[in-house]
Amino acid sequence: MYYSNKDIMEMDKVVRLKIINSITGIKPANLIGTIDHDQVTNLAVFSSVVHLGSQPPLLGFIARPKTQDSGHTLRNIEEKGVYTINHIHPEFIERAHYTSAKFDKNISEFDRCGFSEEYIDAFEAPFVKESLVKIGLRLKETVPIPLNGTTLVIGEIAHLVLPDTAMETGDINLEHLQSTGISGLNSYYELKKVAQHPYVRIGEVPDFDK
Repeated sequence: MYYSNKDIMEMDKVVRLKIINSITGIKPANLIGTIDHDQVTNLAVFSSVVHLGSQPPLLGFIARPKTQDSGHTLRNIEEKGVYTINHIHPEFIERAHYTSAKFDKNISEFDRCGFSEEYIDAFEAPFVKESLVKIGLRLKETVPIPLNGTTLVIGEIAHLVLPDTAMETGDINLEHLQSTGISGLNSYYELKKVAQHPYVRIGEVPDFDK
């Protein structure tokens, strides 16, 4: 099977969305929690969270173009300067998925989709109480991407909450936490750890046969 750029651009919109969103492989499944100046909370599923650096501890995610009836996450972050990222676990995948609906700005997805707001250490943005891994971030920069109207949102970690049992030989065991991943627009996957290797030093690279 082969697709040229022309083939991709001429595909049915939904088919194209599914293929291009899936082809990069499994991505982290997260719920991003925000709040506006009227204290209305918002919760939305995202699969674009990425690590940008550890000193300072920076994470990024891609926000889609704002329209009149969507883009509440980015608007709230720009208003308040804080937000949370929360892992999605198998027991609430369905509820998390339905936060992607285009609810009115005055309707909180926390309430509509059955999640509990949690506030930690006077941090204003709401965490998802049901999540085992919760990250509170302060907005550092938004980077517009003119090619498609999206925005790279960069935040610095202010709070990181996870179970004491999550750490395994210095690494976070995502399988043990039952964190999940997303492929495409609506397929969710459980994670299974299949290997662990040491930090690579040039003198320790094995000889691999072709």
